[in-house]
Amino acid sequence: MIKVIGIGLDGAIGLTKPVQEIVNKATLLVGSKRHLSYFPNHTAEIIVIKDLLEAIEKINKEKDNHNYIVILVSGDPFFFGFGRLLVEYFPVKDLKFYPHISSIQLVFNRLKIPWQDTKIISGHGREIDNLIPLFKQGVDKIAILTDYNNNPSVIARLYLSFNLPYHYEFWVCENLGDYTEKIQSFSAKELAEKNPDVFASLNIVVVLRKPLNNFLEIDFNELPLFGLPDHVFSTFKDRPGLITKREIRISILGELSLQNKQIVWDVGAGTGSVSVEIARLCPNSKIYALEKTAVGIALIQKNRQRLKAFNVVPIHGKAPDILANLPRPHRIFMGGSGGDIIPILEVCKDKLAEGGILVMVLATLENLAIAIDWFKKRSWDYQLLNLQVSRSVSAGNLTRFSPLNPIMLLRAASMRERM
Repeated sequence: MIKVIGIGLDGAIGLTKPVQEIVNKATLLVGSKRHLSYFPNHTAEIIVIKDLLEAIEKINKEKDNHNYIVILVSGDPFFFGFGRLLVEYFPVKDLKFYPHISSIQLVFNRLKIPWQDTKIISGHGREIDNLIPLFKQGVDKIAILTDYNNNPSVIARLYLSFNLPYHYEFWVCENLGDYTEKIQSFSAKELAEKNPDVFASLNIVVVLRKPLNNFLEIDFNELPLFGLPDHVFSTFKDRPGLITKREIRISILGELSLQNKQIVWDVGAGTGSVSVEIARLCPNSKIYALEKTAVGIALIQKNRQRLKAFNVVPIHGKAPDILANLPRPHRIFMGGSGGDIIPILEVCKDKLAEGGILVMVLATLENLAIAIDWFKKRSWDYQLLNLQVSRSVSAGNLTRFSPLNPIMLLRAASMRERM
């Protein structure tokens, strides 16, 4: 029987008495230099783990010469640990595991936060690609096991590179369970600027999403005229990716060929990001932000107030029903249709002012085909723009591109514009 003992940074004193006795009986003791240092006077034959597969090979060679083999591992052997490999290379019946408290258990108890809903990523000797969708989804709690390449500063820079519409607080938790234990809180910007060498090599990063009411106040002097950063907008907590991304918004604004003193419809306005951009560019225009969900209307109200876009008029209801009584628009942007593309287009056709422009954003080929067919049957001129945008993100000490979802823009003009 091979006994696999989980151990923490507090060493032998952190083991229960029965487990300490198991270690004391070992005739072959296997572990890293750090783990073996907790038992300096042990009389067993020693195997120092430098390479896991090499250590397994040595254990296999020696196992017939020993009747009591003990392997020391960090924390819980089956939490990103040695346990997975051991059950691949030894018969399961020959292994017995004695887990210690895991580093994740320890850190969340130190922070005094429930952790059953935490998403856990290991960046220890691995790529951290699995972290990217968690940041983009706005997951509330993330814990990351780090290494030299995927260190706390790299993780903070990765988050900042996405320019996301919500904020996280970063906790760096070093040497958990040791007398040198240290737990510190940072903003993403503070952590990104830290030299990674200031942190102990054994650390975990915990990322906690901050409530919307903890957002920093906006410095209007630093905002661009258009192309607002995504993070200045309040968005859907459970569906943060629904905001129209900055690069897409910039293209939409260009395709609309906006002028001042116009009536604009934003159909399926979502968070109101496009409406707010138009309102700031054209302060003498009036923008009707039409949204069918109550939470969407609340977000439009919040973003309108937050960004002082008071010429945005939020309207709660489902298109095309709510379109009939609105003022005739000079520009229409369709950001969403709820599956009613044709009925909405029929109303827009009748309401759009002469010389007006309609721009649609389409995410699927099926909806694109429906829209093209409608415009062709009515002999409307239209132009298509396919947008495939990628943003640079940190990859350890390197940089790579992470793509946004590709979308298509369709721009059509009313009769006078086409003539």
